[in-house]
Amino acid sequence: QVQLVESGGGLVQPGGSLRLSCAASGRSFSNYPMAWFRQAPGKEREFVATTRWIGGSAYNKYYGDSVKGRFTISRDNAKNTVSLQMNVLKPEDTAVYYCAASSTRGLILSTITNIEKYDYWGQGTQVTVSS
Repeated sequence: QVQLVESGGGLVQPGGSLRLSCAASGRSFSNYPMAWFRQAPGKEREFVATTRWIGGSAYNKYYGDSVKGRFTISRDNAKNTVSLQMNVLKPEDTAVYYCAASSTRGLILSTITNIEKYDYWGQGTQVTVSS
């Protein structure tokens, strides 16, 4: 049984930082896309960041426009984990953050931000940015 378990959420002041982690179990996601999405109250789930394997040990990273330059996604295939370093947090970053993984190794580039392309999801972790 595949499970994704997020950790690291919490309350932080504007301008602060948090690091989210997601541990996968039940199968390896090496060379498969792993991503972060978020959902704020009353809003649809939106893409935050993802990694896409491009060959060998190389991955490209992609970010949503609202988090570019502030968030960094990273992964550790040996540990089957993906992390999200979030800096310069803003109140509008407040949301439940979800880890996701795809069972399609070669996702078409134009689809990597699509929710429906990710087959496995964590339960989510709350991030609240407030003074």
